[in-house]
Amino acid sequence: MMMATVEPTARDLRILESLHLHRVLTTPQVGELFFSGTASRAARRRLLEFVENDLAARFTPRHAGWNAPCHWTLGPEGARVLASRRGLAPHQIGYRADTHLRLWASRELGHATGLSQTYVRFATTARATRGATLQRWWSEDRCRATWGHRVHPDGYLRWYQDGTTLDAFVEYDTGTQALTRLAEKVSHYRDLAEETRLRTPVLFVVPGPSRLTALCRRLDGGPRVPVHVTTHGQLAYPGPIRPVWRRAGDLTGAVRPLIDLA
Repeated sequence: MMMATVEPTARDLRILESLHLHRVLTTPQVGELFFSGTASRAARRRLLEFVENDLAARFTPRHAGWNAPCHWTLGPEGARVLASRRGLAPHQIGYRADTHLRLWASRELGHATGLSQTYVRFATTARATRGATLQRWWSEDRCRATWGHRVHPDGYLRWYQDGTTLDAFVEYDTGTQALTRLAEKVSHYRDLAEETRLRTPVLFVVPGPSRLTALCRRLDGGPRVPVHVTTHGQLAYPGPIRPVWRRAGDLTGAVRPLIDLA
């Protein structure tokens, strides 16, 4: 009997929703989000059952090493399950059957998985922090549909902690774009701030310290658009809520915790 012929568990549905939202997740990411950790055998076992029943598809990146994790995307049956719960057809929720093939061949795969890892860090930190909640995480597609006439954020989050709420745009940087291109992005955020009269911070997550220093020297969103920068490594440890966020334009090197950016 195919697993899809019975009612999926609540966790199954959350996994499918996450595959749809983020387009691609690795085995360790699914393990951290929904099982006991990055090396969870239970996560891999369940995902393989998803593949057997077309709930998910899997691939290994081109030119990946022998220890590269499997990458998982939403499968046709998984899309049908999610769409039917909304009274829609799979194409109406934005599902594309060739997503795994397009990602496998795309130079943007590293950006997609890195952005997914950024979400994992915020989600797992919220789960482990008393008084904190990741209330909202919008995908690239939803951000484009909402603000695409001005900006194209990689994500948008709402973080709640101890009575304080932070809304922020997220920009995941792989280090391949010129600083002038990133400065142009910030100018578009300034345009959006003028239009909406909202002072929404922009959070850049960059590869390493040298990139962070270069961005802090080059970028400045002005009083309407606070721009804060951290690194991939700092996001992993000590984590996004710790004092790891440096204000662009501030050359003192001072860092602040996440909630102080609100």
